[in-house]
Amino acid sequence: MSIRVLVADDQRVVREGLALVLGLLPDVEVVGTVADGVEAVAMAERLRPDIVLMDLRMPRCDGVEATRLLRERQPEVRVVVLTTYSDDRSVLDALRAGARGYLTKEAGGDEISAALRRVLDDGAAIDPAVQHRVLNALARPEPPPWERLTPREAEVLGLVAEGLSNKEIAHRLYISEGTVKSHLNHLLAKIDARDRAQAIAYAYRNGLASPFGGDGGSLA
Repeated sequence: MSIRVLVADDQRVVREGLALVLGLLPDVEVVGTVADGVEAVAMAERLRPDIVLMDLRMPRCDGVEATRLLRERQPEVRVVVLTTYSDDRSVLDALRAGARGYLTKEAGGDEISAALRRVLDDGAAIDPAVQHRVLNALARPEPPPWERLTPREAEVLGLVAEGLSNKEIAHRLYISEGTVKSHLNHLLAKIDARDRAQAIAYAYRNGLASPFGGDGGSLA
């Protein structure tokens, strides 16, 4: 039985190239390609792939957030990250979000195929080039909460501290209100805040926002 794969990458030449390479593998069927995380989540709901091959840096909704959304909404769909980024934060954010595999774009077709099979069999597949980063990062003391925020979550927190509403944040960042709410819920959990007021106080207290950086606004 073929492994049904959805490819998510914002660069057209990359996703088309991946679709071509994967389509040549005897045990892989590419069921679709998408350009960002919003499309990845929506298309996964419609096509029900076995695995989403996910880039990290994409517009509207990045690969980490898309992976988290898939874990919440479709836990049966597995995610394998395929990216150019191999820094500690990218790797850990993706794995914490629920990715079952992490490969760099230096991986060849055979390596990707082997990773897909391992993940489909409920295993994990982490590029040897980044395995030591994971082990070293896990051995270090737990970072403060604000360092565990993704770049997008930190951006949302800063805009919340400026007094912007979810609708205004969505307009500013070119994302949906639903995505803003999702980011907000996750960052509230990470900084152990109950509501927007506590989040704003946290941002000011930890130097993540300036009380003079925005024009104020409702906390509702």
